[in-house]
Amino acid sequence: MERWKSVKLDDSSMWPAEGRVQLPEPNVDDRGAIQSLVNFPMKNISLITSKKGSVRSNHYHLSDWHYMYILSGSFDYYYRPSGTDAKPSVIRLKAGEMVFTPPMEDHATVFLEDTQLLAISRNPRDQESYESDVKRVVLIDPSSIKS
Repeated sequence: MERWKSVKLDDSSMWPAEGRVQLPEPNVDDRGAIQSLVNFPMKNISLITSKKGSVRSNHYHLSDWHYMYILSGSFDYYYRPSGTDAKPSVIRLKAGEMVFTPPMEDHATVFLEDTQLLAISRNPRDQESYESDVKRVVLIDPSSIKS
């Protein structure tokens, strides 16, 4: 049963071309709307809550990728190619927006307000699988953040 964790469901030609993901138009009728987020093979969806002023990530993944869809709140998303000393690029994201992180990209999130997001990942997110794929870096020093 554990073999599903090692099955690859995609390749890089299928990933978004840039970090900020343009969402398709929702299907809307009298009942409301359905917004498609990810029509793509994945192995995990996690709900993450973060407090204003906190820093998450500060790492990169060897093989994992993930989408982050913001349900509420906002954050600055910092990123650069792993293994470089390049100044990180930054994207400000708010509720209703989504960003994609490919493997081998240093990334960090600085939360501008209390935030809830969905992380949608290629790899399973049990602790053993996650820790074997993540490499920690200090892209953003948490002590440098002013709340």
